[in-house]
Amino acid sequence: MNTALPSRHSRRSSRGLTLIESLAAMATTAIAVGSAMPGLQEVRERRHVESAAAQLSTDLLHARSLAVSGGASVRFNVQQSADGACYVVHTGAQGDCTCTGSGAAQCTAGAQLLRVVGFGQHQPVQLNTNATAMSFDPLRGTVTPTATMTVSTPGGLTLQQVVNIMGRVRTCSPSGAVAGYPAC
Repeated sequence: MNTALPSRHSRRSSRGLTLIESLAAMATTAIAVGSAMPGLQEVRERRHVESAAAQLSTDLLHARSLAVSGGASVRFNVQQSADGACYVVHTGAQGDCTCTGSGAAQCTAGAQLLRVVGFGQHQPVQLNTNATAMSFDPLRGTVTPTATMTVSTPGGLTLQQVVNIMGRVRTCSPSGAVAGYPAC
């Protein structure tokens, strides 16, 4: 059995990385991450606007189905305030429920709050609309008035939710700026 100690040469080759090799690896990683950051920010903004638009579409369709299944009008109100925008889905008269950009809602007696969503000033997306109050008819499922709702990011990505008289919602991109969506 050979119990001789390893030679001096073999111990030196198994020590690991030198300081210069480590710095070179870190510099290469920093360059790769730095070049990918603008692309990641764009992907992040796209996901934010797509998510908010999908949620808005879902809530509009849900309000329509609640009106038809419950046999009572359901209201969809959008409100702008100093702390952002919000929308509230409720039963009762048009002004029975209010909301804030933080997502807090308040309803008067007789109105039932069904859903509230806030778009505060410091959130990654903002909401704008050309109609602040819509009512879904319980007999036909129609909506009055029709509306175009815009969800946008500070970077300029924008998707629109267009609600037609039948209460159906379609998503489009103004000027076709967001790939994968038809142009408005």
